[in-house]
Amino acid sequence: MKDLKNKVAVVTGAGSGIGRALAKSLAARGCRLALSDVNEAGLAETLGELKGADAKVYRLDVSDRDAIYAHAEQVVSDFGQVNLVINNAGVALSATVREMTDEDFKWVMDIDFWGVAHGTRAFLPHLIASGEGHVVNISSVFGLIGVPKQSAYNAAKFAVRGFTEALRQEMKLENQPVAVSCVHPGGIRTNIANAARMGKSENATAQRQGFDKLAMTTPEKAAEIIVRGIRKNESRILVGPDAWGIDAINRLLGSAYQPLVERFSRKNLYV
Repeated sequence: MKDLKNKVAVVTGAGSGIGRALAKSLAARGCRLALSDVNEAGLAETLGELKGADAKVYRLDVSDRDAIYAHAEQVVSDFGQVNLVINNAGVALSATVREMTDEDFKWVMDIDFWGVAHGTRAFLPHLIASGEGHVVNISSVFGLIGVPKQSAYNAAKFAVRGFTEALRQEMKLENQPVAVSCVHPGGIRTNIANAARMGKSENATAQRQGFDKLAMTTPEKAAEIIVRGIRKNESRILVGPDAWGIDAINRLLGSAYQPLVERFSRKNLYV
């Protein structure tokens, strides 16, 4: 999908952060946009920044499977087809395995994994029918390595990676006209850390300040990298120098990366 002009693109989590930046980047390339979020005020702000682009906004809770399938049908009804789906909506949780509640664990999995899985499955028949489709699922660098206090987020993002890589192979083996990419952002300067849930013993202020220090990439830069990866049909899109570094460490060291993460975590996370 080298030419994005007049393609219909679906972006979840478009009310802020990477989702908003993607909407603006795709609009600049002539895409028609179906943008969703649970945050209607944020969606309105995004729409206001698109300067006359062909775009519609939808309130959508990606943890609601039936709502996602209904959304897919509505988008096709509104636009006539779908070419590109970016499952971007996500949340975060900082808590140890012992401390996190079942409710918080389910919250992360329902949005970060099931939202992606249902979003992919709901739109996949329409992407195939378009004759030129692309699924883009947002994982994380935490879909490449395990990190203390991120077990729920790790579980979701590793699952997104496996699901997406398997789908890409299936589409090739079945000769379907759908490309598939998995995105692994590093630290992006978004509001995800401020909106994250925290375990009872966590120092929320310190955790969020620590994330802000590690966030190396703007949402706008992240969006440009992702769109470039889409146009090149990259299977794995690494976003930010930290993502490239973590991917290299994982490839070179395998499971031996863990002592490095332990040392970093002892200094920065267990405060």
